Amino acid sequence: MRPATALSRQAVWGLMALASFGAVAGAWVAQHYADMQPCPWCVLQRLIYLLIGAVSLLAATLPAPAAGGVAAGIGRLGTLTSGVLAALLALAGAAAALYQNQVAAKSPSCNLTLADRIVSGLGLDVAVPDLFEARASCADAAVALLGVPFELWGMALYLALLAAAVWQIRVAARQP
Repeated sequence: MRPATALSRQAVWGLMALASFGAVAGAWVAQHYADMQPCPWCVLQRLIYLLIGAVSLLAATLPAPAAGGVAAGIGRLGTLTSGVLAALLALAGAAAALYQNQVAAKSPSCNLTLADRIVSGLGLDVAVPDLFEARASCADAAVALLGVPFELWGMALYLALLAAAVWQIRVAARQP
């Protein structure tokens, strides 16, 4: 039987992965069924969600830090590393969402912005255009859901993911 902290650790990582992948799936559905075409900042946020999801999924498979022995050390180091990486990605995502809301959404064009250069520089827009091709300007992509700009919903999720990652770091840091 696993200790309760191991179950809750894995559950939190699993929920983080589910939320991250779910956000991308929701954006894809909105793109194809509600004609909410993504701008470069939207696409960059999709990439960040996928990276957080991958890190979270990997972290959920690590040995429990409280298990004892070498496996526990690997699990603790892996959880700390995953937590820091997920937290940094969540901060980057929140910053991208805030920038999109405060600057990019008010701009008639967001071509050749940092977001556009990152996605095109990685070749994702060509490799997986259905998911990573920017098809709207930032001003055109500025839509609201229940009266709240879409990017602020994304920022709220990034902040929740950040809180969960910090929680994971704290739990792992307290393990012997």
